[in-house]
Parts: sequence; structure tokens; C-alpha cells
Amino acid sequence: MATAGKVIKCRAAVIWEAGQIPSVEEVEVAPPRTHEIRVKIVATGICRTDDHVAVGLFPGISYPVIVGHEAAGIVESVGPEVTCVKPGDRVIPLCVPQCGECASCLNTKTNFCFKSHFSQPQNLMPDKTSRFTCRGKQVYHFLWTSTFSEYTVMPEASIAKIDDAAPLEKVCLFGCGFSTGYGAAINSAKVEPGSTCAIFGLGGVGLSVIMGCKTAGASRIIGIDINKDKFAKAKELGATDCISPNDFTKPIEKVLVEMTGLGVDYSFEAIGRIETEVAALASSRLGSGTCVLVGEPPSGSQLTFDPRLIITGRKLIGSLLGGWKLKDALPKLVSDYMNKRCNPDALISHTLPFEKIAEGFELLRAGKSIRCILSF
Repeated sequence: MATAGKVIKCRAAVIWEAGQIPSVEEVEVAPPRTHEIRVKIVATGICRTDDHVAVGLFPGISYPVIVGHEAAGIVESVGPEVTCVKPGDRVIPLCVPQCGECASCLNTKTNFCFKSHFSQPQNLMPDKTSRFTCRGKQVYHFLWTSTFSEYTVMPEASIAKIDDAAPLEKVCLFGCGFSTGYGAAINSAKVEPGSTCAIFGLGGVGLSVIMGCKTAGASRIIGIDINKDKFAKAKELGATDCISPNDFTKPIEKVLVEMTGLGVDYSFEAIGRIETEVAALASSRLGSGTCVLVGEPPSGSQLTFDPRLIITGRKLIGSLLGGWKLKDALPKLVSDYMNKRCNPDALISHTLPFEKIAEGFELLRAGKSIRCILSF
């Protein structure tokens, strides 16, 4: 391409400091260096995690920063020694990298990678420099993806090639929301046919959990949210019951135990709030239930609960990005989508031009959107 090896000027949404909505600016994006790829983003979703950065609740963030991590695009150029993709390839950035070399990547029991933000900062590229500048200032990266930029640079560990025929404005959801929720049910919990499930939080991730539970053959799927406007979509996607904690005087976990006898076989917390994590655990079946923590709480949170909840046999587990080693799994997930075996399209409630990103954040905060897709 004519732009290969050159600095590209393009639009990006910059968060200058915590507490600010992203501001659309002209930024300069440097060429990729060794083992790096520059991608033209076609579509990107707004995830609650991006809002956590905007309000200052995500750990290890440096400002100004370009966030965004759920996207799909086309490779514009590659740096030296890149072998996994070539210019023109359709790709999805990975918000949890898969380096293929660390102890976790070589372990088939986990999708964790020691190059993720849980182990080391991802606010700069692996060589500790940034590829973004704006108004003469260095701008930091986010999760090595920074998809709220028309062009972005990422290392090889953070990209997966997908089918050239895949609609990028749809499959961008595989980069986070859909994969996270769907995989939490299929991979992490391993939901069994005929089981009962409860999902706390009916946003994009929670609805994806519902789809995963339905695919696995659960017989009863209970959605829990204080926003009843979300109930219709939850039932459309497979929920058999929907309840709001605000409709009861007793704790919601007691309501669920009464509804199911001894509690649900599988409970999922897809919000990231300590109070609902404990409620989800207590609502799982006494002696044999499994509670899966999917939502990521604000930085510094501490989880406290009565140990008898798990001594009696319950399991409390975490699910990172649905348990997928996404660099390996994405091509098949996208293939399943192309063959109509899964339907992340149902999560898309709004599509906006990139310039209206502030409106997208307002919809998210007001609870009016499931997933808002920004298109360049």
C-alpha cells in the first residue's frame, strides 16, 4: 500500500484525562516496527470496559489514551518479521494476547497470557514506545489494541486472521463481548443439558451467556437485571424467566433459591459488582453449584463472603474472555457465525458513525444500548 512505512494522519478518540468522554481528534499513527501490524479499523464496539477507563476505574492506565478493544479491520501494513498476517487480510484484534510462548499459552488448561494487562502494562508497545501522537503529545495505547482510532498498531500476539468474507461490522463483537459471555457458558462453566442457570446482568456479555446456556441445552435460564427494558431481548435469546431485584424485599439469592429448590446449577455474574458476585455465588445450588465471575470489578475491589458457601461444595471460578485462546479460536468462531451456528448480530442495538462516539457512550451509561457499533 502507498501508506506503508509512512506516518498516517487519521481520526481517533482520545481520552485526555480520567473523567472525560473520548474526544475525536486528528492523530498521527507511526508505521509498525518489528513483529507489529498496522490495521485500518472498519468497525468497533463500545464496551463497558472502555467506559471504566473514561471514568478512571481501570487499573494501570496512563493518560492521554486511545481505548477501544472490540473491533475488526483490514491489515494496512506489517513490520519486519511478521508472519501471521499480510496486508489486505481481514483481522480481529485480541484484547487478551496469545503470544504462544509463555507458560500459560503453552498450557492447554488456560487462555491466560503473561503478556496481558493482568501481568504487565499494555499502555505502550512491547518496546516501551507509543505509535500515537496528538497535538504534539505522546498518546498511550490500551490493551495493545486502541481500536477507537481509524488506524492502530498492535503486536503479532494481539491479532487473529479471519475469513475474508466475514462482515466486519458484525464479527467485531467476537473481539470481546460475544466471545466473553458465550464462552463463559460453553468453556468455563461447561453448562450441561437440562441444567438451571442464572445470569446477573443483561448487557451484551450477559445476553451472550444466555445464548451459550441455550446452546448447551439448559432447561431453565433466569435473567436478572434492575432494568426491565432488557427483559424482552433476554427472552428472545433464550431466557425462560427474567426478574428484577427491585421487585422483591428479600435478597435476590433467596428468591432464586426459592424459585429453583436448592439454587441454580450455574450462576454467572456479568456486571463486575462485588455485591452481585456474592449474590450469584449464594444463588448457586447448595453442594454442587458453580458460580462463574465474568464481569471485571473496578480496580482495588475486594471480594468478601462466608467461606461456608464454598466449603459445602459450591465452586467459584473466573472466566477470562470466555476461556478462548482467541488467536486459535476466532477463525472457527467466525466460521460458525458464517454457517449460522451463533448469532452475535442480536446484540447490536445501535450503529453510529465514529464521529458520534460521545453519543454512544451516553447510550451505554443510560442503559439504552446493548452494543453500539461505531463505523469509520
